[in-house]
Amino acid sequence: MGKRKGLFRRFLTAFILLLGLSLGLHALAQIQVTDDLGREITLEQPAKRLIALAPHIVENVYSAGAGDQLLAAVDYSDYPPEAQKLPPLGSAQSVSVEAVVALEPDLVLMWATGNSRTLRQQLERLGINVYVDEPRTLEDVARSVRSIGALTGTGDSAEQVAQRHLNRLAELRARYSERTPVSVLYQVWHQPLQTLNGEHLVSDVIRLCGGRNVYADAKPLAPTINMESVLERDPQVIVASGMGEERPDWLDEWKSWSELTAVQRDNLFFVPPDLIQRHTLRILDGAELFCRHIDQARQRLSDDP
Repeated sequence: MGKRKGLFRRFLTAFILLLGLSLGLHALAQIQVTDDLGREITLEQPAKRLIALAPHIVENVYSAGAGDQLLAAVDYSDYPPEAQKLPPLGSAQSVSVEAVVALEPDLVLMWATGNSRTLRQQLERLGINVYVDEPRTLEDVARSVRSIGALTGTGDSAEQVAQRHLNRLAELRARYSERTPVSVLYQVWHQPLQTLNGEHLVSDVIRLCGGRNVYADAKPLAPTINMESVLERDPQVIVASGMGEERPDWLDEWKSWSELTAVQRDNLFFVPPDLIQRHTLRILDGAELFCRHIDQARQRLSDDP
């Protein structure tokens, strides 16, 4: 009888150990990533059927090496060129839950400030995995690419491009961030007059270049402003974006406000919006151009009037 009890105990101990090992291996096999809402996203296996609901996320999926897993994309998803061949889902602000569900994705990548929260909640109620993206710093861009790589099984490729981004960022920061500060107005649009506050990714570009966003204290992420406040804050530099690759004509409208320091020193510059407002690896191309403009402005400000 004692021998039987001993055998049973040994069998039970072995079974518990094997069960624990099995559960441990399962946990290790799971993919866990924290999104930009601070939520932990867990997948049993890498996602293979993706939908990206913002142009910058589409681009980051390609950068992470998972572009061939995309099923569809929203309007203006035009980079890299292969993205233009993806089936369209319409505007990022008005994607329908029916259109997404019909494609049977195993992961939907959403933009926190550009997509509907209602859509996210509807998709999650249907059991669809949703990762929410909202980079606010230049380091966050690399983290987003890494997260997409982890979720899609392309982690090695994602890590390589993310590290190159961080290395280049470190070089730019060492070159520009400690230079003489200048005050900057970043102009998104002219009618209405619109800028970005200190939480936006563009403000991190301004800081990288040794600048100071004159509307960093604004509460909305993209506030509408008036001329009285611009005159009061008197930026030393004005950088505009616009809608395309060409310098917008309305940037020169500032020349009628001769009391502004930026106008007096001819510090009116343009950076293409795709290089500065999209939360992608290309933002460092825009940042380098931005920093060169700021450096040119520093020189003009240091010259005798």
